[in-house]
Amino acid sequence: MRADQEKLEQLAAASKPSVMAIGIGGAGCNIISWVKQEGVAGGRLISVNTDANHLSISEADRRILIGEKTCKGLGCGGYPKVGEQAMNESIKEVFTEVENSNILFIVAGLGGGTGTGGIVELARQLHKKFENDPVPRLVVGVATLPFQIETARMGAAKAAITQLKQYCDTVVIIDNDRLNHLAGNLPFQEALGVANTTIGKFVKGVTETITSASLINLDYADLRAIMHDAGLASIGIGQGKDEGKVEHAVERALNERLLDVEDITKARGVLIHISGGEDMTLEEVHRGGELIKRYMPPKSKVIWGAKVDPNLKGRANVMVVITGVDSAFLKTQKKKLGRFKLPW
Repeated sequence: MRADQEKLEQLAAASKPSVMAIGIGGAGCNIISWVKQEGVAGGRLISVNTDANHLSISEADRRILIGEKTCKGLGCGGYPKVGEQAMNESIKEVFTEVENSNILFIVAGLGGGTGTGGIVELARQLHKKFENDPVPRLVVGVATLPFQIETARMGAAKAAITQLKQYCDTVVIIDNDRLNHLAGNLPFQEALGVANTTIGKFVKGVTETITSASLINLDYADLRAIMHDAGLASIGIGQGKDEGKVEHAVERALNERLLDVEDITKARGVLIHISGGEDMTLEEVHRGGELIKRYMPPKSKVIWGAKVDPNLKGRANVMVVITGVDSAFLKTQKKKLGRFKLPW
């Protein structure tokens, strides 16, 4: 009997998916630092940068300075091509960290140098490395867009997303312009932090629901079913409190997505993660899931997980990730400007 129990425990340990999150560049490293400070169970956190000073204050399980010959630890000056070269120079060191992982989140802010060039090159190299690997892998790109007024940076970001869609299973996009709907009245620094916090909650929530005991668990097969070869994804996070807290949180998560989606009814799948205090009931969780299903096309796959957090008494947090969507921002054409006239 004891031998059977030991064998079962060994099989359970061997089958548990290994999750890793890699932050690339300044924004990516900041997000990894947030997750590290919050604490995450079951995942390994890596920070990667060309800027030695910024990397030295980043919090992670492992920090890697890339492109030491190319950039000399000084960053890459906002040039994506240099970021690509830096990642390529140090790819073996990065591969050493990721080779045993089943699920990889690669995280960056797009529009600059290290994040833009580095995330694309890492995604390309991972795709090449794992293409014929018998071990199933899931590579999820997670990126923030610059503001629309940053024309040159937005152009670089859009080019990067086009490539990331080729190399990643899913690309979760956070549009900073959508922050106006969520955090328009906050001070500038706090408003920018909303995007970082949202991505951090996404990485932490998915990781812990897969690797830790929860009220309703997700497993690797569930996650892969909606994220493998799924293209773009939009994320929304909502909060609710008191009576109807889960339903209110679901409504906010659906209405305050951080990527403009053309038609939500064409989505391929949706991931729902619900967390609440010890007073949260299974019936509340079920109603929240049913509410989201009403928005989805009948053939879309809906998976969900739920976790009890004693710190959320009387409150609920809901994260919704909608995969396989199209976004208008990638199709936006350049507008021709007429003659500028002063208003007086």
